[in-house]
Amino acid sequence: MDLDTLVEHYGQVDMLRFTTAGSVDDGKSTLIGRLLHDAKGLFDDQLATLEDAGLQGGDLQFALLTDGLRSEREQGITIDVAYRYFSTPDRRFIIADTPGHEQYTRNMATGASTANVAIVLIDARHGVLTQSKRHGFIASLLGIPHVIVAINKMDLVDYDQAVFEQIRSDYEGFATRLGFGDLSFIPVSALKGDNVVDRSERMPWYDGQSLLRKLETVYTGGDRNLIDFRFPVQLVQRPSHDFRGYAGQIQSGVVRVGDPVMVLPSGKTSTVTRIVTMDGDLDQAFAPQSVTLCLADEIDIDRGDMLAHPGNLPQVRRDLEAMVVWMSEEPMRPGRTYVIKHTTRSVRGRVTQLRYRIDPNTLHRQDAADLKLNEIGRVDLQAFRPLLVDPYARNRATGAFILIDPMTNRTVGAGMIIDRKGRAASKQSDGGQGADARERILGQRGSVVRLVDGPADQRLETAQAIEAALLEHGHLAIALGLDATPADAALLASAGLVVVLPTGAAVPQVAAAHTLTVALTDDGEHSDDTLVVHGPMEAASVLRALEAHGIFRV
Repeated sequence: MDLDTLVEHYGQVDMLRFTTAGSVDDGKSTLIGRLLHDAKGLFDDQLATLEDAGLQGGDLQFALLTDGLRSEREQGITIDVAYRYFSTPDRRFIIADTPGHEQYTRNMATGASTANVAIVLIDARHGVLTQSKRHGFIASLLGIPHVIVAINKMDLVDYDQAVFEQIRSDYEGFATRLGFGDLSFIPVSALKGDNVVDRSERMPWYDGQSLLRKLETVYTGGDRNLIDFRFPVQLVQRPSHDFRGYAGQIQSGVVRVGDPVMVLPSGKTSTVTRIVTMDGDLDQAFAPQSVTLCLADEIDIDRGDMLAHPGNLPQVRRDLEAMVVWMSEEPMRPGRTYVIKHTTRSVRGRVTQLRYRIDPNTLHRQDAADLKLNEIGRVDLQAFRPLLVDPYARNRATGAFILIDPMTNRTVGAGMIIDRKGRAASKQSDGGQGADARERILGQRGSVVRLVDGPADQRLETAQAIEAALLEHGHLAIALGLDATPADAALLASAGLVVVLPTGAAVPQVAAAHTLTVALTDDGEHSDDTLVVHGPMEAASVLRALEAHGIFRV
């Protein structure tokens, strides 16, 4: 195979990101060093350095390949996150060797945040420790879809199958609480190379794959969210008067030339005319490609805005509930203001409540007044401007954010957004600020009435008549103007109001809110649940429709 063919082949090979974690001295760095060595992933100078370091107990000191800090070599532990790259004919890999000690939880969370696979190491001599459970919990919290439990140092227990099966049973019992979709176990000896790259002859009772073969064949095609198109705008490109494009990375989903898109939070709609890349135009693009999109209409779009398909929109929210990993020496306390960086959008916001701190070792919830360095807790935040989000469990890209100290510009926390529908179903109190409390106090559920079809002036007049009818019956309602955006309507509905939107634009998903579409003409195709009225004189029929949907408490 000539060089050009080889380069082309490796350029088309899939890439896998994986992270390793385990208790102190479980052999993480040794495992990665052995993997790189046996998979021929070392350069000549690295191999020479390894051989010059001499033997330890008759074996090469593989941990030196990843323990890059002097303090790591002296103490024999991993402190910082070490990244390594290698490839095989079947796949390219990025390895994140993360620290196992509780003191460096923030480092582990950083290294694991983009991983497809987590390798949790367990020392066969010691079995499942509290730190092993903590690493599994963090992998679950970060939404890593595939977890491989590598039971290491099997050579020190004489490759005993009973030891392997006992550890496997113990960890499976704990992991059922974490909901892993893909959990597998491999007995290995990183120092001796058993089941790392090649199958071991010393464990004939194990009929599964070696670690490398498992990494080469794990199926990740279903991990990407190709349903929800999300395109945060990073840069507006206008190199000449006849070109305007919006550059960024597709966070999820697929976009094609000719697709309708909505710009959020403005609610303006247009059509994709070109998908531009450095290598030429594309007919379609998907996550995680970086592209420039050109639209049919000249719309005011800025960095931080998001493009999405009109029928599949993110939630527009200012009130967030999230699991937060705290990364600062200065504790997180309710009432403090931070910068919330979400995709390409940065807004200020404050922590309104710390619901509880969670013990990663036991998964028990604990009352707490603050979150200290490396602690994890469930937090309520209020952004000062709307954010365009999805639950982290559905979309890791648009469900994650970081918190930045505005005084020092340091990253102090990382958060994963929780689905508010799940919270509404729980029995926990939300401090009187949630949708249930507002519905109880106001006697109504937040809703949006969308007026579609018909002339703009008629829609505006009808919206005002609907507002008057609702107010006359004691319901809190507001009719917006023709310049109002769907984001405006969504925010007011989330506060418990009945909002009449005369612009006809699709409204982003709002938790605990109802949307009623009202058409002013019989023309066009309408869904079965669309209400048709013929002007302001029939405003009362909208009131009756809302009553029929249970919007108002009797």
